[in-house]
Amino acid sequence: MSEIRHIVFDIGKVLIHYDPDLPFSRLIPDPEERRWFFDNICTHDWNIEQDRGRTWEEAEQLLIDAHPDHADNIRNFRRCWHEMVPHSYDDSVAILERLIEEGRDVTMLTNFAADTFAEARERFPFLEKPRGVTVSGEIGMLKPDRGIYDHHVAAFDLDPSATIFIDDSQKNVDGAKAAGWQAVLFQNAKALEEDLERFGISR
Repeated sequence: MSEIRHIVFDIGKVLIHYDPDLPFSRLIPDPEERRWFFDNICTHDWNIEQDRGRTWEEAEQLLIDAHPDHADNIRNFRRCWHEMVPHSYDDSVAILERLIEEGRDVTMLTNFAADTFAEARERFPFLEKPRGVTVSGEIGMLKPDRGIYDHHVAAFDLDPSATIFIDDSQKNVDGAKAAGWQAVLFQNAKALEEDLERFGISR
């Protein structure tokens, strides 16, 4: 196993809590109606295209044309985004900050719409501490596509075999491994500490 010299963090559900149910449990109180809305209208596949760079205006209009009766809640998805990310995970952030303080090379790689990431940066100052970040919505590529990992390597002059990636999605972890990286599936901060120790990054 190569010595790890570069540590790359995902952001959503690793460093920052994300849950669309938080505002929508108020907007659509009935759980079955709310689940139908997410399964059929503001779906994961629809939302991920904003992470790829599609504008919210285009995304909203696409759904409003197909589901005019749901126009308000379609717009509420972006309008209430700030409620979906109420807090960071302090224990994960503490690990990130400790690694930086130790002089380790830390960057971030995230599927995130460009405008919501700009908002997240204002709300969560720790996002400025790593050496840099690749934001999918700014470059038009998504994890787990190979291109975004190669882009990150080139942008930050990383050695893939000496890079460890931390992500909450198994697909994204597998994508990193396919690109020649080391990678671990994030479960919680305690498990992450153990994973880092296993890769020679001791506490």
